[in-house]
Amino acid sequence: FKKYADFRGRARRSEYWFAYLFSVLVSYAASVVTPSRVDPVTGNTNVGTATIIWSLVVIVPGFAVATRRLHDTGRSGKTLLWLLLPFVGAIIVLVYLVGDSQPGPNQYGDPVK
Repeated sequence: FKKYADFRGRARRSEYWFAYLFSVLVSYAASVVTPSRVDPVTGNTNVGTATIIWSLVVIVPGFAVATRRLHDTGRSGKTLLWLLLPFVGAIIVLVYLVGDSQPGPNQYGDPVK
């Protein structure tokens, strides 16, 4: 959360995946604290308050670290727009996020290593 809304620069794979892991673990803990409930009559699911709050808290830093990770691979943050395509878009972005860093400086800055 040091770079909460910093979309500039580059992020190594470890920075992205540790941030993602932290977010998933806290999200799981939030779902334990205030679990989702399914209404037996209507079938509607009511997501827990803590889960909703955590999701709102991490949306900006999540996009920021993903953008910096894409910068490290030499791609623009606009690549995240692929996520608007159901299923296929997520696979494309995932492939880009797990890719190797671009060696040497690029248009987004010097390498983080």
